[in-house]
Amino acid sequence: MKKKLILTTVIFVFALFACGVKDKKNTLPQQFNHNVSLNDIGVNQNEVKEIDSLLQSFVDQEKLNCVAGFVAQNGNVIYKKAFGLKDIENNIPATIDDYYVLFSQTKAITTVAFMTLVEKGLVQVDDPVSTYFPEIPDQVVTTVNEDGTYETRPVTTPMTFAHLMSHSSGLNAGLVGQIKRAERKNNDTPAGFGGRMPKETPAGQHSGGGNYNAKYLEEEMLALVKYPLGFDPGTEWSYHISTNMLAYMVERISGQPLRDYVKENILIPLGMNDTDWYYEPEKLSRFVKAYSYADGKLEPATNMYSEGTISEQQTYCEGAIGLNGPIEDYAKFCQMLLNKGEFNGARILKPETIELMTTVNRLPEENSGGEGFRFGLGFELYNDLKKPVPAVSNSAFAWGGMFGTEYIIDPENDLVALFYMNMARRDNLYPQYLSKVYKLIDE
Repeated sequence: MKKKLILTTVIFVFALFACGVKDKKNTLPQQFNHNVSLNDIGVNQNEVKEIDSLLQSFVDQEKLNCVAGFVAQNGNVIYKKAFGLKDIENNIPATIDDYYVLFSQTKAITTVAFMTLVEKGLVQVDDPVSTYFPEIPDQVVTTVNEDGTYETRPVTTPMTFAHLMSHSSGLNAGLVGQIKRAERKNNDTPAGFGGRMPKETPAGQHSGGGNYNAKYLEEEMLALVKYPLGFDPGTEWSYHISTNMLAYMVERISGQPLRDYVKENILIPLGMNDTDWYYEPEKLSRFVKAYSYADGKLEPATNMYSEGTISEQQTYCEGAIGLNGPIEDYAKFCQMLLNKGEFNGARILKPETIELMTTVNRLPEENSGGEGFRFGLGFELYNDLKKPVPAVSNSAFAWGGMFGTEYIIDPENDLVALFYMNMARRDNLYPQYLSKVYKLIDE
């Protein structure tokens, strides 16, 4: 009788544990909780004030015009504030709902869009890109002559979609730059960052060195594949343009324009209602103006990237840059990733897909990203060798944008944190902020 009682108790306890695990899985936050008592969740109010003081100091020292910070742990919003002026000339204060030009934060959303096609069975991560786009280069440039002619050899391995998502495709890399210079093509430096400025504001946001008059991304990608690769796919890191090719593949495989596909499958389901490539003209006032920090003072930078979002022609959409929006909108995307693919009651990707994207390094040990640099499918992977601050866990993944927007997703700490400014030239202020964030959650 005693043995039977013990066995019954063990079974009961195990059942309770199993239910607890199930309940925990089912209680992933579907919305951000803004009405949380910081004291109840153990957040030190003094640490909150430390972040306030830090961000205000950036404004007071004129290192930036305005800045926004957002932090959520376990879905509880523990920090959400903006400081400074979104428009210095007109003395307009910044708000937490302002729009920022996100530049490369677009890349992660494009990558997730592609992975939804994988889950639909339309394509595989390791499929050769040539299966869906036969024009993709299969030659690597070996020599560029003074007259601009060049020699090539066949690739040792075909380019796959994994190479596109990890920026190891070889597109527009290495000696290809020499070929373009010999042809007197424009360099790849973006306008406002040292590159040529267009005579008129382009429709949408365009990568440096491209055709500002292109009406569709397809035009740019067809021009790109006329050149060989700069290295064998998978052997090196060369940032940026690969995600534009990935976006074009999303269009070819889905049969929809990139903007339509992303809005239908990611932005609208997650409730990211203010994030887009284009807007109506009245939305321009929502944007933070761009500035630069130079010689110890602020000076205006180009606003062509925000102004291009209200163009009458709204057909050109890149996958590497182009999205814009407020900080909490992108925080929803980050929380979806932290939740292993689900938020706002919508499942965007399966948990195993998120794991594949955020835990497997796709780069060779030595690469041009620097010592300890690792990249998965769409995200930098943090590790013991390279972290923005020591408190970041080894499970964290992240990226950011060229105007100084940054985000981190840290599963071990159940944390998403974002830091936004729109600065063409600036000091690296993000690590100071992130250090304060981790003190905020340190129990």
